[in-house]
Amino acid sequence: MERSRRNGYLLGAVAAAFYGLNPLFALPLYEAGLTTDSVLFYRYLLAVGLMAGLMVVRRQSFAVRRREILPLAVMGLLFSCSSLFLFQSYRHMDAGIASTLLFLYPLLVAVIMAVGFHERTSPATALSIVLALGGIALLYRGGDGQTLSTLGVVLVFLSSLCYAIYIVGVNRSSLAAFPTEKLTFYALLFGSSIYLVRLRFGADLQPLPTPALWINAVSLALFPTILSLVAMAAAIHRIGSTPTAILGALEPVTALFFGVVVFGEALTPRIVTGVALILAAVSLVVAGRQLVGLLHLPHLPHLPHRLRRAR
Repeated sequence: MERSRRNGYLLGAVAAAFYGLNPLFALPLYEAGLTTDSVLFYRYLLAVGLMAGLMVVRRQSFAVRRREILPLAVMGLLFSCSSLFLFQSYRHMDAGIASTLLFLYPLLVAVIMAVGFHERTSPATALSIVLALGGIALLYRGGDGQTLSTLGVVLVFLSSLCYAIYIVGVNRSSLAAFPTEKLTFYALLFGSSIYLVRLRFGADLQPLPTPALWINAVSLALFPTILSLVAMAAAIHRIGSTPTAILGALEPVTALFFGVVVFGEALTPRIVTGVALILAAVSLVVAGRQLVGLLHLPHLPHLPHRLRRAR
């Protein structure tokens, strides 16, 4: 394997692992008493600053056309709502399981493309949906045997749906040719307006009283946001979007690992089986084109090439 592709696979794995660190940095902020809105405001504010600095270093233009402002605002709000629903779900269910359920969004993308854009649904896609539903059924009971919070599951589903619509919208709009860094910068910028309004323009913003909490906030903006996006874009450039997206299966695995090791979340054979079914279902959809060649299946619904460029 040539060096560039080898580095691409490494970058894809690193990007996925970084995104799976969301609970590691968010949950300590929750334990300190911060609200979801305050946590996400710090994440977005710091991430906007970091992304702006990256664009300056790379000498990228911040200029946008007037007709691009509305699509950018809509995409930013969808992106932000996805974060809001996911982080709210952490208060109702184990973060590792929430992160695994979130990874259903490629399935939702496939459904949207089939229903909204009349792309053919293959037997492989139907099988992946069955596997995913089976995985969700197994995960619907927590490690202690209690049924998971219905509200928590609904919140994760809404988070996945918002992100799926974001992916399709970006690739089916005038933003399709937007540079990744610029698109991410404006998505974060417009997305932060949700928390600004919900916090009454800063009146309800909770301060970070200790250096340790500032470290968590900066890490939340840096690792699962900026570094994950940069590594992901570099991986896509080297190995393409499909292999990079498959490596994204490491995201919920990482989140589940830290949930169990750091936060003491329960891990049972049933949960492991549920996780395996969901990852198998998503990989089946994301790897559709490769499976067509290997198994001679009918053409699978095409997933947008920006599948994993932004979160």
